[in-house]
Amino acid sequence: MDRNAASSSGHLLFSNKGGRMSPMALSGDSSMNCDVLVLGSGAAGLTAAVVSAHHGLKVVVAEKSSWFGGTSAISGGWLWIPRNPLAVNAGIKEDIEDPLTYLRSEIGNGAGDARIDSFLANGPRMVSFLANHAEMEWIDGNRIPDFHDTPGSSIGGRSVSAAPFDGRSLGSLIERLRPPLREATIWGMAVQGGAEMSHFFNASRSLTSSLIVARRLARFAWHRLRYGRDMHLVNGNALVARLLRSALDKGVTLLAEAPATRLIQEHGRVAGAVLHVKGTSFAIRAARGVVLATGGFPHDPARLAALVPHAGPQGLDHHSAAPRTNTGEGLRMAEAVGARLRDDLASATAMAPVSLAPRSDGEVTNFPHLVDRAKPGFIAVTPDGRRYVNEADSYYDFISALLRATPTKAAPYCWLIADDRARRRWGIGAVKPFPFPLRPSQRSGYVLSARSLAELAALCGINPTALAATVHEFNEAARRGEDPLFGRGSSPYNRVQGDAHNRPNASLGPLERAPFHAVRIVPGSLGTFAGLKTDALARVLDGEDKPIPGLFAVGNDMSSVMNGRYPSGGITLGPGMTFGFVVGRHLAGLPVTSIEET
Repeated sequence: MDRNAASSSGHLLFSNKGGRMSPMALSGDSSMNCDVLVLGSGAAGLTAAVVSAHHGLKVVVAEKSSWFGGTSAISGGWLWIPRNPLAVNAGIKEDIEDPLTYLRSEIGNGAGDARIDSFLANGPRMVSFLANHAEMEWIDGNRIPDFHDTPGSSIGGRSVSAAPFDGRSLGSLIERLRPPLREATIWGMAVQGGAEMSHFFNASRSLTSSLIVARRLARFAWHRLRYGRDMHLVNGNALVARLLRSALDKGVTLLAEAPATRLIQEHGRVAGAVLHVKGTSFAIRAARGVVLATGGFPHDPARLAALVPHAGPQGLDHHSAAPRTNTGEGLRMAEAVGARLRDDLASATAMAPVSLAPRSDGEVTNFPHLVDRAKPGFIAVTPDGRRYVNEADSYYDFISALLRATPTKAAPYCWLIADDRARRRWGIGAVKPFPFPLRPSQRSGYVLSARSLAELAALCGINPTALAATVHEFNEAARRGEDPLFGRGSSPYNRVQGDAHNRPNASLGPLERAPFHAVRIVPGSLGTFAGLKTDALARVLDGEDKPIPGLFAVGNDMSSVMNGRYPSGGITLGPGMTFGFVVGRHLAGLPVTSIEET
């Protein structure tokens, strides 16, 4: 079971009876019938369930883990949806050719995939549908730029996320919502990305920010006292909670601790699945179809060894931040009925830098570095003591560059280094800013600290002469707001990731104040890109590229529509939820925009 899993005691089945959500125990029957069976409870699968149920279908969602929400629940919760209604309402209007131009420049021939047309046409419709027919309130990302300054890129208007949500609305189901990553919270309180996070970073510098933070902490303290946890849900937790509430309102049955073991085939089509529930086999037959949304294979060592070169022969040298329960069963079950995996993508994983953060209970967290790298006062160096990348570029680009910079047959890793001023202001990795303590992380060996760069180099095994020269050259240029080597801070994305109050460059600041601190970073991911071959309706394809009747795949079980590249934040959740919407309409017998069915 997932190391973060909830207690196995309690009810496994949740449904909405008489307008009020209630947990139920499974009956003694060994089977159940429905129209649509969704395997997995991340945002993509839940969207398929909500849309199907809204159009009158009987839907069951079966989740392997004790927690509902999958990777979506611990994510930042952002979706990349060009031409979304929030942007349009704000006056940001694009022709569909604009994002298509960007995708052509980013993913090459992959932009000719028919699924791209389906995604761009139906993404805005999905956003509108959930706003109008479900418990979804969106917030815009109209100031969030694309990752790269290539033709067709935008400085904003292509992102949306769920607004904060009151967890009390879930009733007892709140106990089954996958909590945010512990190390990314403050005593269990998640902080909304963007403006709220900025207030927390500036609480000691701004009276307005300090008052906002004080109110947020006070509400959190009350929730902890009254409910035992924070009920103000944000980011991916809010996104999943809103979808769960919508699913319950529309009569979807939610089943936890119910891993699927095989798909049922009858009369040439996929007609359901066999689940393993409380030690026994439990069959669910689905008259319309089965939707695979099991989260890909980020913790499947055999698949990682086959598709990810740096994962090593045992597949253990890739460290994904996705839930440990995402071990690839959905892909294997699909392959058993004739499906094929697309393994020719630019990358098999959604690469990201992670550090291995020990916990007091002996467990180790794969902590994704999504915030700190771009802040003033940080650099990343390889063991030879030299920078190899623009640290403020995207997480995918950061690890891509590390793999290129690593000598053949050497283990890829780098050191993220900060001076004490930066560490106290921003934190480093899983270590939070002052006044949170640093000593426990130093004792565990997660953070290495020293009074000089030479001493730090010795602790880390870094070339000391090269490190001294690197920091000296970096500091000289950083004071002028320049980065001659990599142009850090020159792109809109770099500047958004930095500190808007830092002058003359939002992303650059010298490393001057001892002690100096370092955290070891290794290749990891936020999930996987290689997945099942599907068409524009998310139907799973066989070896002859023909749809397997009754079988669909969304989220990370579907091969990446971005061709294994990462052009912008939200390119997993955006297409995932869009194709959940597409599948829901198709299963209900409704037309899907931009698609001619065959």
